[in-house]
Amino acid sequence: MTTLARYPDALLRGRMWWVQGGRTLLRLGQLAVMVVMFGLIYGAVMGSFGGLAGERLWQVVFAAMKVPLLLLCTFVLSLPSFFVVNTLLGLRRDFAHAVRALIAAQAGLTIILAALAPLTGFWYVSFTGYEAAIVFNGVMFAIASISAQMILSRLYRPLIESNRRHRLLLRAWLVIYGFVGIQMGWVLRPFIGHPDGPVAFFRQGAWGNGYVELFQKILALFYQ
Repeated sequence: MTTLARYPDALLRGRMWWVQGGRTLLRLGQLAVMVVMFGLIYGAVMGSFGGLAGERLWQVVFAAMKVPLLLLCTFVLSLPSFFVVNTLLGLRRDFAHAVRALIAAQAGLTIILAALAPLTGFWYVSFTGYEAAIVFNGVMFAIASISAQMILSRLYRPLIESNRRHRLLLRAWLVIYGFVGIQMGWVLRPFIGHPDGPVAFFRQGAWGNGYVELFQKILALFYQ
């Protein structure tokens, strides 16, 4: 148990043994397990809005599955493009180090989300507004994402010091990941689910274009 507990602690502290040296597959496996484990924790709390009675319990299960699914699917879909950019800039030899740093940041994000889960639960029992719950969870994800960037910056620092082009690659990754993540989040909604609506894994029309919908919502704010 002590050995398992030291992994999240070392990750949050930005220990370099997560990304340097050999045993790449082992490290990636450990990091993926943390993404799933801590993502399940926050997702379950996230989906508990509206209670646990009846079919609402299924929303807890669905949301618990969706948080790690969102992060891992976004990561996997973004990786090929990132690999191509690495190759074009002549930095393929550092790709294994970069991938471990990136997925370590994902694991760190879920660890931070799990730590914020009690606050989300407290918000749910204190306020009953559905829109407020969505905004609050957005704030929790924003806090976790910003904190994860701190972890990523520490783990990526050796690469940047060895070659300044890695700074450009890191920015490229953030753009690619954000682009894919927005659409993936749209497809996987609802994460919370309206308490008066039916519980479903995918919302009707889930495979629409998240960017078009977002643009239309922004326009609606100006032309109401």
